[in-house]
Amino acid sequence: MSIWTRIADALSALTKGESLSSVFERLRTPPERSVAFTIAVIALGAKIAKADGHVTRDEVKAFREVFTIPASEEANAARVFNLARQDVAGFDDYARRIKKMFGEDQAVLLDLMDGLFHIALADGEYHPNEDQFLRTVATIFGLSERDFRGLRARHVPGAVPDPYDILGVPHDAPLAEIRAAWRQKVREMHPDRMMARGVPQEAVKLAESRLIAVNQAWEDIQRDAA
Repeated sequence: MSIWTRIADALSALTKGESLSSVFERLRTPPERSVAFTIAVIALGAKIAKADGHVTRDEVKAFREVFTIPASEEANAARVFNLARQDVAGFDDYARRIKKMFGEDQAVLLDLMDGLFHIALADGEYHPNEDQFLRTVATIFGLSERDFRGLRARHVPGAVPDPYDILGVPHDAPLAEIRAAWRQKVREMHPDRMMARGVPQEAVKLAESRLIAVNQAWEDIQRDAA
């Protein structure tokens, strides 16, 4: 059974009266965490999307860049998205339940935020309401302001990335501490590590642009320190 079929089955429970909290509770442990991760991105992505209940071309494109969606699974992916859009729960309720599910696993919450930023910018624009939405989600997730700035700088056109924000270290951190932070982030983005924390194989490509940014940040800091 594909992940998209498993996701569609899980969300279908919402239309049969099962509560959102019950659905998420069933998905808290491996291997279902990969289903939970995908539902989290889709559910919050559905809340941020501007379409009026339908999957737009831009949103499909954005989801295709976050997840690998085979042609045979397009109908299930669209169904999941639309089910999430029709659910009456607010995005903050989704975010709190997702936070409860993943706890203090900051790495997987950053993975989720990466996907949300990508979807928010599917139309090529970054509106103030999108910024507020994502900032609120990041706060609920317990991410720092530095983490949020680093995410925004990588995704928003024209934003100037601060290499220290990208690596999550203060500007006065010793070079050895910065090197350790860089190595830790590189390790976190290894496909095996990502899948172990619940990121589905279909979404591991989320780390590609982050890895480029992390390596560039370390190079920039080294160059400035020379």
